[in-house]
Order: sequence, then structure tokens, then C-alpha cells
Amino acid sequence: MSAHPGGATAVPIETASGGSGDRQAFSSRSVFILAAIGSAVGLGNIWRYPYVAYESGGGAFLVPYLVALLTAAIPLLFLDYALGHKFRGSSPLSYSRLRRWLEPLGWVQVLLCFAISAYYAVVLAWALRYFLLSFTLGWGKDSEAFFFGDFLSLDETPKAIGTYDPGTFAALALIWVVCIGVVLFGIDRGIGGVNKVLLPTLFAAFVALVVRALFLEGAMAGLDAFFSPNWGALKDPAVWVAAYGQVFFSTSVAIGAMLTYASYLKLRTNLTGSGLVVAFSNASFEVLAGIGVFACIGFLAGQQGVGVDEAVAGGPGLAFVVFPALISEMPFGQFFGVLFFGCLVVAGVTSLVSLIQVVGAGVGEKFGMGHRAGTLVAGGATAAISLVFFPTSSGLMVLDVVDNWVNNVMLVGFAAISCLLVAWGARALPRLAHHLNAVGSFPVGWFWMLCVGVLTPAVLVYTVYRGIVTLQAENYEGYPSQFLNIFGWGMSGAIIVLAILLSFVPWVREEKLAPAYDVDDDDPSYGRTDIERTDLEGSRA
Repeated sequence: MSAHPGGATAVPIETASGGSGDRQAFSSRSVFILAAIGSAVGLGNIWRYPYVAYESGGGAFLVPYLVALLTAAIPLLFLDYALGHKFRGSSPLSYSRLRRWLEPLGWVQVLLCFAISAYYAVVLAWALRYFLLSFTLGWGKDSEAFFFGDFLSLDETPKAIGTYDPGTFAALALIWVVCIGVVLFGIDRGIGGVNKVLLPTLFAAFVALVVRALFLEGAMAGLDAFFSPNWGALKDPAVWVAAYGQVFFSTSVAIGAMLTYASYLKLRTNLTGSGLVVAFSNASFEVLAGIGVFACIGFLAGQQGVGVDEAVAGGPGLAFVVFPALISEMPFGQFFGVLFFGCLVVAGVTSLVSLIQVVGAGVGEKFGMGHRAGTLVAGGATAAISLVFFPTSSGLMVLDVVDNWVNNVMLVGFAAISCLLVAWGARALPRLAHHLNAVGSFPVGWFWMLCVGVLTPAVLVYTVYRGIVTLQAENYEGYPSQFLNIFGWGMSGAIIVLAILLSFVPWVREEKLAPAYDVDDDDPSYGRTDIERTDLEGSRA
């Protein structure tokens, strides 16, 4: 046995069990795949992809999107799976076991999940309230005035903490109770069980929504705008950056979610085959969302007598302004509204529980807590921050700034740093490729290492450079500098400092941490069934 940082010992393949020792495990590969798809499929698939695709060449955008999927999303997904499965730990523990000095990268991922889940939950709270409003079309005739006025009571100038809205506060508290409760039930019974129910429900409901949208008057005009290719856009580097950004954000890579889920897999699990299923399922849902969204926008544009380009929107504006206006115009709008906002809630919940698990696992393993204690401490702290800053009259502006810095600066920047340090600092890609090939059905080699070590970090570095230059050139969205310094640069700096400090804290109860899977002996029989091993030994003889 070989010692690993973090106090755990590697288990040779001859003695490694199919289970997890003291560590939880998904009961089957299919449950893991559903949980991973649930983590990847979220609000961004519904309100981000259609708008990005439309603005980036329409139908032509599928070309850079597919290239980005194959050269960035899938390679990074494989990297997360390899790290989590081989080292059987949370992000900090897995990076620490790879190289002790890489542990801060794991804590950055944990803290980013902490920040994302804090504001992500309030969007679910809004969706839950709109789900209830859909039964009576309670937003009235002017959906924009209602959302920014009556619903949010948006401040004219942002404040750190605005005036609290009781309805949003109550809905947000309910979201946190439900999601923390799901995670408390465990990896398989809680997260796995919920995804087994909610994910098929989400797909069935969304397919029904899309089919209904296709029969709306004007739907074809919307689809024509969505799919009409602007091949000239492919010459614009910004379009390619947008494609990489979309697949990067929508597949839950580099934030610890996929890494943490993979750490709960049994020894003989097809990692690469699972990764392909997850990546292409997520991509298919995005295209489906684009079809449904633009069919609806085509109808709305026709009803309002405007062009599709005037009706299109992305982000919260699409969900809480455009769609309510659409629902008010269409036949049986209440049913359509219940279906749409129900889908938003379900998609958000399956993603939020994965974020909570990342934070809970990191804190629990570091400080020697059990699963439930770690979940309660980490989830409770995140919920407290969420309830303080976001269900207020300035909550949308705080969310806007934190989301922009988290996604466009911190997440992209540290994903690039992680790729470079794992590839060139730790020189771990051949070792991780061996692990993937030992248990996977889709072989990885030099092309995977080229993507992870060179191509993807190059694109990400360029992306974050552009983002930082833009942010420094002008105040984001015209917000006051002090507000941006607190929730943008200040939040980013705090994450980096805290990640470094946490790395100096010793691991508590190291002997209780699950051992890593050791495949460094290049045994070709690793990952095979007993029958396959017998056949292999017979062929050697």
C-alpha cells in the first residue's frame, strides 16, 4: 500500500471492494447517471442556451457548440470523474491526495458552490412563487412591471441588504428545507432517489411543453429565427468563446459537483461511458429547450406585432418577463404556466442538491464530521447567507454581480489553473488516463490530454482575460464601484484567501476517510469482472 496525502491509504486492486467501506455509494451506475444529468440540467439550459445560440449565429452555432462539447466539456467531465473516483473524496480531499499543494483548488470549488447555491436558491424561490401565480395569471397584463415592481420592489440603486420581501423569504426558506432534507437522506436514497423521480418527470413535462409550443400560431417564425444559420458568425472569435462558455457552464464541470458524485461510485464503474451519456443528454436537453423557447417567442412576437428579435430575451428576463407575457396571451395559459415554472423548479432542485453535497462533503471530511453533520453545518451556513442577502429589494442586483464574478472570473479562471497544474505541475494526466481506461468503455489518450492540458485552458484563459478587461474598463451594469468591490472583487478575493487558509487546517479523523483506488501497478485486469479476469489469466497462460 502507498501513502497518500490526506491521511488515507490506497487500496490495491486485489483487496479493493466493490463497495465503499465507510463511504456512501450510489447503488448503481444508472442512479449515478441520473444524478449527474440532474446536476448538469438546470436553469441555464432553459434560459441561457437559446439566447446564446440565437445571438451567436443561430443554426451555425451548433458547429462551435459541438466542437466545444467534444474538446472541453467531455474532457473536463472525464477529468472530474477520474479525480473523484480514483481518490474517493470531496474536491479538497481528491486534490490533496493527488498532490498536497493542490488542495486549495478543491477548496475554491467548494467555496464557489457555496456562493452559487446561495443565489441559485432564490431563483428557485421566484420560480416556485410564479408556479403558484400561474394558476390565476397573478402577474397581470404587464409582466415586466409586475416582476421588477410589485414582485421584487427593485431598488433604484443597489444596497448590500435591501428591504425584505416576506413571500420570497418564505419560499426561499422552504427551498432550503427541502433541498437540505434531500441531501440528508444520503447519496443513494436522497439525491439518487429524488433524481430517479424528478428527472424523468422533468423530461416528460418539458417534452409536453415543447410539443404544445410547436402548435402555437407563429411558432415556425420563432424556429426559423433560431435555426437559420449565419455562417459568417463562425469567423468571429466571440462566437467560439460563447460556445465554450455555454458547454462549460451547463455541464457542471470544474465546480466539484461531478468530481464529488464520482467519488461515490463503486470500483468497477464505466466512467467514460457514463460521461458520454451525461454530456450528450445535457446537450440534447439544451437543444430541446431552444426549440420550445423560440416556438413560444415566435408566437409572442406575432401576438404583439413585433419581430422575433424584439421579443427574445435571456436569463431571468426570459423566465419572469417574456414567458408570463406569453402565458397570458395563449389558450390554456394557466396549464402552460404551471408546466413551465414547474419545470424550472424541478431542474433547479436537482442542480441545487448537487451544490449542497459538494460543500457538505468538503466540510464534513475536513473536520471529521459524518454526512448528516457536514450537510447540516454547510447547508445551514449557505442557507443563512442566502436568506440574508437575496430575498430583498436589492437581491436581484446582488445576484447579478455575484453570478457574473463567480462564473466569468472565478470559475473560468480556476478551471484553467486546475487544468494546467494537474497536467503540467502534477504531471498526472497519464496516470488519470490509465485509471479511466482501466474501468471505462471509451478509451482516452493523447487527444484527451491535449484538450485538458493545452486547448481547453488556452480558451478559458482567453475568456477570463476578456472578461476582466471588460470589467475593469467600465462599471458592470452601471453599479456603484463600492457595490462591485464588495460583491464582485471582494467576494472573489475572500474565496481565494479562505481556500488557502482551509488548506492549512489538518484533516481530522484521517483514519476514517475512505481509501483511494490504487491502479498504479498497470494491472490490465483492473476493473474486470471475476469471469473476465479468469479468461484473461487463461489467455496469458
